[in-house]
Amino acid sequence: MVLLAVLVTVLAGGLACQPARTQRAPDAPQGAAPPTAEPAPSGGAPGSDDPVLAVKIDNAPEARPPTGIGAADVVVVEPVEGGLSRLVAVFGKQRPPVVGPVRSARETDLELLAQYGRPTLAFSGAAPELLPALNAAPLEAVQPEQAPRAFFRGTGKPVPHNLYVRPGELPAGAGWSPKAPLAFGPAPAGGAPRTSAQVDYRAASTGFTWSPEQRRWLVSMDGAPATAADSGRLGAGTVVLQQVEVRDSAMKDVAGSASPHAATVGSGRAVVLRDGKAFDARWSRPSADVGTTYTTASGEPLPFASGPVWVVLSDRL
Repeated sequence: MVLLAVLVTVLAGGLACQPARTQRAPDAPQGAAPPTAEPAPSGGAPGSDDPVLAVKIDNAPEARPPTGIGAADVVVVEPVEGGLSRLVAVFGKQRPPVVGPVRSARETDLELLAQYGRPTLAFSGAAPELLPALNAAPLEAVQPEQAPRAFFRGTGKPVPHNLYVRPGELPAGAGWSPKAPLAFGPAPAGGAPRTSAQVDYRAASTGFTWSPEQRRWLVSMDGAPATAADSGRLGAGTVVLQQVEVRDSAMKDVAGSASPHAATVGSGRAVVLRDGKAFDARWSRPSADVGTTYTTASGEPLPFASGPVWVVLSDRL
């Protein structure tokens, strides 16, 4: 009861930075469901009536577990400085009460999110050189300064890993672009039985294990089960391991390290995991304003299984 009272107080306030030694994670934000092992209901593919929200999620070990991402339609794992990873959670069909921890935007996000039309992007900070491009991009860029009622500091994690956002306090964002549909359907013929997969960055790894009982791929981070504070073990109906060009951009972090840019426009190799099988695939995205398509080696469309879609961007598979 004491924890609940503290959390209600935090949610009712605006941005309030707490001393690191007294912070506790917002494991049960007001209105959140209790932890569960069940995947979030997909509710079908998002459509043009579903406003798109993207939230940049901190994925450093100190930031875990996240909150709210079990409700995302798409979660993208992307490389950042120091060989670490961050997440972009994209919501269309449903929005949880709280999402986070929220961190800074990267150049990769501009190209990645252009396919959804004009989404709202919730983030906190960016390289000064990137801010003009963010403001000019086809998205509603929202930081704590623009929406102080939407963002708050949680408890239990040190700054900067404790910033959260209330989606209900953000601009809605335009509807999901018909140029970037999520194509769900039966798997094509073929595919090789597969029970696990892992993508390694220099200082982080993302793994997936097939659960026949739950009919989904269970997510792991750095070798440990990945959970969300409000919905339990994270899982995906479909996992896409997408090989892309990763190069150093002109942007640098506060330590002077170059920020990697993962190019999502173009084409290349992918491995699509669904239904306990791996399908060798090709991905194609001819321009930034259209979504990525996935096909088998023979050119047959490769639709997704029901449930969240996780995409891992890497320069090698």
